Amino acid sequence: MAEQQMIDSRLRLILDDGVDEVSGEQLYKTKGFNNVKTTATADQLYAIANAVTGLQERPLVNVERNDSSEITEV
Repeated sequence: MAEQQMIDSRLRLILDDGVDEVSGEQLYKTKGFNNVKTTATADQLYAIANAVTGLQERPLVNVERNDSSEITEV
């Protein structure tokens, strides 16, 4: 039987960067944060994302959490 243990977590904010004048496509910028506590809840991360967005020039589009886990045999 295998066991999973979360070893790393990252937070990424996707910000609106306007529309490309030539193609008309939506543009995005990202802001990433490493070494996020693996025990942080979704509510806590969303609150942090909103607080940090207040310091940005661009509006927030999406919040992503990327976790890395180690899988070992028990």
